[in-house]
Amino acid sequence: MPPVFKLQPLLDLSKLRLDEATRELGQLIAGEQEASRRLAILTQYRDEYQAQFRAAAQRGISREEWNNFTRFLARIDDAIVPAAQSVALTQQRTLAGKQNWVGKQGRVRAFDTLADRHRAVVAGHQNKAEQKVSDEFGARQHASQDPQSDLLSLLAANRAKLGLLT
Repeated sequence: MPPVFKLQPLLDLSKLRLDEATRELGQLIAGEQEASRRLAILTQYRDEYQAQFRAAAQRGISREEWNNFTRFLARIDDAIVPAAQSVALTQQRTLAGKQNWVGKQGRVRAFDTLADRHRAVVAGHQNKAEQKVSDEFGARQHASQDPQSDLLSLLAANRAKLGLLT
């Protein structure tokens, strides 16, 4: 059995945390989009109502109608302020979530790089061992009458030394 990558548990944990950060970021983005949608609806409604107010004012309206329009526009403005604050807050949270995700992704990449290096080192050791067996086989082939059995016994011995037998 080839040597185990000792940091594999950390790689697995970092991948798990990256998955969690990805889900969290998705939720943050959805929340930001919803807050932006609500603000856009309020703003559009205010613009439409203000256009109605202007049209009515041009036709001529009473003081009471004027006051009703202005009070209602003030209420819409009062609703727009917290909606805009909500958008700003959700944007900040989304940005923090993106930064968290980028950090988790960098950690996974670092462990992946270490795992790749580990696999390359193990493969190099295996290749050297196989080359050694091949060289020994070539040297013994001239001295032996049954080269196939010698090769098999050399391969088995070297694999046992490396812990490659399963």
